[in-house]
Amino acid sequence: MAAYYDNITQQYQQLHQLPKNRYIDAYTYLNLLGELAGKSILDLGCGEGFYTRQFSHLGATRVVGVELSPKMIELAKQEEAREPLGIEYIVADVCELSQIGSFELVAASYLLNHAQTEEQLLKMCQTISANLKPSGRFVAINDNVAQSPESYPLCEKYGLTKSISESLAEGVPITITFSVDGQKFSLYNYYLSRATYEWAFRTAGFKEIRWHQPIVSPEGVQEFGQEFWQDFLDCAPIVGIECLK
Repeated sequence: MAAYYDNITQQYQQLHQLPKNRYIDAYTYLNLLGELAGKSILDLGCGEGFYTRQFSHLGATRVVGVELSPKMIELAKQEEAREPLGIEYIVADVCELSQIGSFELVAASYLLNHAQTEEQLLKMCQTISANLKPSGRFVAINDNVAQSPESYPLCEKYGLTKSISESLAEGVPITITFSVDGQKFSLYNYYLSRATYEWAFRTAGFKEIRWHQPIVSPEGVQEFGQEFWQDFLDCAPIVGIECLK
């Protein structure tokens, strides 16, 4: 997985140009996170630090980013050198990460959907829980495990296609292909049921689990119109997750 992301760093950065990333992903995610001023936040699967830097700009006092891909972290550190924000970046596998602090918030953007088994998902959730204060909160934006494959074709006009080679079952890979400026590349997620997710969260010590539908920013509605976004909202290829410890 690390080697794969090392090879697509430039394409991965371009994802932030997609309208759905600008007007749905970021808006949904940051709204779920809420007020960050004065908070400590651990960003797991931080990639090249796109959201990590936003957390700092929004007033978080301690920000740590963890990412499996060394090249992604290299890009994040280059940005930190260019504009110092006091962010700490660590190369590590979230499944193997020990407790590195006690944070008020742990965040993850498209991390959990890389878990191929319930054991891997549980390890991720245990890492999240171990690094949260007793009253801490976990917030994620994630591939929607409950999306019906019949609705996958509706995603195409938003710059992505989703496909599977067999019926949905625990551990089945889901190929997500993005098209940015005429260039295509793929990422691979894995299906685990919502029941498996909730089992992993509760086993890791979370008391409350909330699932949130994606929302479009006012700017997105103004630029493209509500009708353009309706298929995305109806089939909901992404989902917000909030867990309370």
